[in-house]
Amino acid sequence: MTKKAISHQPSAISGLGTALITPFRADGSVDYEALERLLDIQLAGFVDYIVVLGTTGEAVTMTESERKEVRQFIAKHVNGRLPLVLGAGGNCTRSVVEHINEVREELERDYAAILSVCPYYNKPNQEGLFQHFCAVAEASPIPVILYNVPGRTGVNLLPETVMRIYNAHPDKIAGIKEASGNVAQIKDLIKLSAISRQHSDFPLFVISGDDGIACEVMEAGGAGLISVASNAFAEDFWHIVHDKDAALQAKYAEMIKLLFAEGNPVGIKAVLAQKGLIENVVRLPLVANSKTLQEQIAQALKALQ
Repeated sequence: MTKKAISHQPSAISGLGTALITPFRADGSVDYEALERLLDIQLAGFVDYIVVLGTTGEAVTMTESERKEVRQFIAKHVNGRLPLVLGAGGNCTRSVVEHINEVREELERDYAAILSVCPYYNKPNQEGLFQHFCAVAEASPIPVILYNVPGRTGVNLLPETVMRIYNAHPDKIAGIKEASGNVAQIKDLIKLSAISRQHSDFPLFVISGDDGIACEVMEAGGAGLISVASNAFAEDFWHIVHDKDAALQAKYAEMIKLLFAEGNPVGIKAVLAQKGLIENVVRLPLVANSKTLQEQIAQALKALQ
């Protein structure tokens, strides 16, 4: 099969993106047969792009050799049929830049963008965040999607700082995955980013990082959703995003709550295991979901049928 050309245009990261899990076997090794099954589900026509080796993919618990094998396996199997976004973040700016330089050839060949999370634990101020992401943008040969998730990182990338980063690198900062849960902040950022859409051929896209508020972000002018739930419910979440189907989103409210009740990707792996697609295995420090949560997920799955 001939490989399709990789698009590095912002439109490649609009719509529904799946934050892909990494399936493991009971012995802890990567389950490539299951990974292929999951990719085929994503390729079936209901996902616009795939995020590889993000936090949902448990990348931080994998060795560098494992991450290399996984990203190359995915790129080979997808073969250009969907845009791919590679997770490339961390709390040491120098290490992130070095990693980008090490995988530069793969990025240019196989990936539409990188997704780079705010530095965690260090708790830099807004100036530190600005300088960190400017360094990432300067190093990356492809567009960068910023990732704001204060509940995990301990820092909140404010809209004014996002726009400052964008204005410093308007040809490189393609968007932001906003998972602050602060709808007012997200709407403020969308308003600010509207200026970039009026004056640039390379606009800043605001992407929801929360399954439960996708419609609200889309109605406010957001560019889509990077979803955990679409690992298992790709078709329905495509309609939630593209049709702004609030009723369908509401139908998934209980399931979305359960997905994150004991951490991510603990919940979605439980769902996929109950669907017979993977083994229910996560890597320490995460552990598999409790029996109570498994039962609740089984009930929620039944209710969705």
